[in-house]
Amino acid sequence: MTTTPSSAPRSLHAPAVAARLQAIAVEMSYTIKRTSRSLYVKDGEDFCASIAGLDGLLLAAPDSVGSTLLTIVDVSAAVDAVGPLGPGDVLITNDAHSSQGLSTHLPDIHVVAPYFHEGELVAYGWAFIHCSDIGGRVPSSVSPFNRTVFEEGLQIPPMLLARGGELNESLFDLIRLNTRTADANVSDIKAMLAGLRAGEREVTALVDRYGRDAFVAIQRELQEGAAEHARSLFRGLPAGTYRFSDFLDDDGVTRHPVRFQVTTTIRPTGDVVVDFAGTDPQVSSAYNIVSHGRPHAMVTGRVRSVLQTLDPATPVHGGHVGALTVQAPSGSVVNADYPAAMGVRHGSAVRVSDAIGGCFAQAAAHVMPAAGSGVVIPIVVSEQHAHGRSSQVLTRIFGGFGGAYGLDGHDGKDNSYSNLASSPMESSESELRVRVLDYSLRPDSGGAGRWRGGMGRQLSFEILADGTQILGRGLERFTFRPWGVAGGMPGEKMQLILNEGTPRERELGKLDVLAVQRGDVVTFRSPGGGGWGDPFLRDVDAVLADVRAGLVSVGAAREQYGVVIVGGEVDLAATEAARGARPIVEEDAKAFSFGPERDAWDEVFPPDWYDRFEAALFAADPGDRSRVRGALLDAVLAVLPQGFPNDPGSVESRLAARDEAERLLAELESA
Repeated sequence: MTTTPSSAPRSLHAPAVAARLQAIAVEMSYTIKRTSRSLYVKDGEDFCASIAGLDGLLLAAPDSVGSTLLTIVDVSAAVDAVGPLGPGDVLITNDAHSSQGLSTHLPDIHVVAPYFHEGELVAYGWAFIHCSDIGGRVPSSVSPFNRTVFEEGLQIPPMLLARGGELNESLFDLIRLNTRTADANVSDIKAMLAGLRAGEREVTALVDRYGRDAFVAIQRELQEGAAEHARSLFRGLPAGTYRFSDFLDDDGVTRHPVRFQVTTTIRPTGDVVVDFAGTDPQVSSAYNIVSHGRPHAMVTGRVRSVLQTLDPATPVHGGHVGALTVQAPSGSVVNADYPAAMGVRHGSAVRVSDAIGGCFAQAAAHVMPAAGSGVVIPIVVSEQHAHGRSSQVLTRIFGGFGGAYGLDGHDGKDNSYSNLASSPMESSESELRVRVLDYSLRPDSGGAGRWRGGMGRQLSFEILADGTQILGRGLERFTFRPWGVAGGMPGEKMQLILNEGTPRERELGKLDVLAVQRGDVVTFRSPGGGGWGDPFLRDVDAVLADVRAGLVSVGAAREQYGVVIVGGEVDLAATEAARGARPIVEEDAKAFSFGPERDAWDEVFPPDWYDRFEAALFAADPGDRSRVRGALLDAVLAVLPQGFPNDPGSVESRLAARDEAERLLAELESA
């Protein structure tokens, strides 16, 4: 008897269904891209769309368009908040707090539609776009200096955008009234609705072919298979517990760095536990992540990228979270409570990615790379017009990928959250009153190593209109460098300069809103990735090739790699002498090079001191944690130079500060 597709065992059809679901996600995403009106969506591709199963987890992710990292989502809590959805209904939300982390900050507007087949629910369509502005204190809505979510714009809890196919025009009116870019926002939302309709049409055809029962069963099979695939890959790593910490330079409103402590346990079963105990309490600025203590794009995205490093064929959907447990203290910067601001949550997410990467670098020493640049910087230009202000993203600046055993880091592309496209400069110049003067790789920014870190980027542009404002969210690594591994050197730090090389030159740090005028020139230079292995072991011809390509200077070739280049050629005798002047660094793959700034900070505030400090803070009332933390750190930093740790001060000052830190912590612990 001939077996029809609908009656065949579901396992035979699972691969075909998985492939078709991914193709549907691609079609949905291209529908949004081609009908969007904003630069950030149509060129930057800060959007995505896909199909969620009945459990709320995504069944596929597009492989060629959109922000695929943000496909670690769960729509179930948002659906539950609205109640059962019927045919033609569409849910909308942008609020991380009430959607249980579906949205990650207010500019990300999510929509969810139920898909029915012959009256029975079979799946959900999902999409999100990053809108150009959702209101709030500053143009584009996002600033590190926002202190609560109330400063960040319009909050939309899970609610109906459409009921039975009829749009809620009153809600559209409310959105228009609360944004500086009303037409673009409404058009982008309607582009998502078009994407949802495309997904519904194709899912209906898929269920027609295989039947509802088989389709629902395949959903379970795909998710369970992804979880077991993840466990099988993790079982290939040494079981054990690995610890790593990294820091944001500061919280944007104080000079206090923000600590991210990660303890990753790989169990013999292949299950993985990621524990954030020892991470700082939530901050009074926009660096908080509202994760609700669950597997979440902003806290566990790096785990999925580890899986894809171990096996590029790893399914890119939500099933792998079945092998993953997250433990994140409530009230911490990675599991912040209402009304925490969260606009620059990706700044913290990048550092979380670095810290998780540091754990897995110990478990898979010859697979995982050194730290990437650690920055993702959307550069926003806000211009004055007769009708008010408009805001557009000029482009996004990333930095270099970290070097790994046997591989140099990619230039200009980070290995954490740089999953967006860079806008063509011609498109940006056509829509904004700016002139791009330089957009290139930044020489000597990658950490030297046997396999060097990727180079950062540099962008200079001239302002062509008075009354312009510049915002650059995600600016980081002005202090703590991207770390190297096994004798590799850290990457260069971030730089932001106004009117470089003129009497009006100013070196800047993190931005709220920078007012600029016609003729001003703004220059961004992003960090490079960390290097892997002793630079003196790097192939001499590779160093020469980098010098000829303009990526490494002749001086850096000599100083960092021991390669002497004269007249465009290697002086072999001088190179041999230079490389023989010091012993080769043993390539301990579990040894990290953080740079002098982090070394000075750790000297004053050692890791074991920090663990005790965090425990004492979380023993305090949540309302007192920020004050207590700030008062203690201020008292210790008063012993040190104003620019510490960029200015490390004297050995004596650091010892005195360490003694003061210990005394004050003992008082806090005994209180």
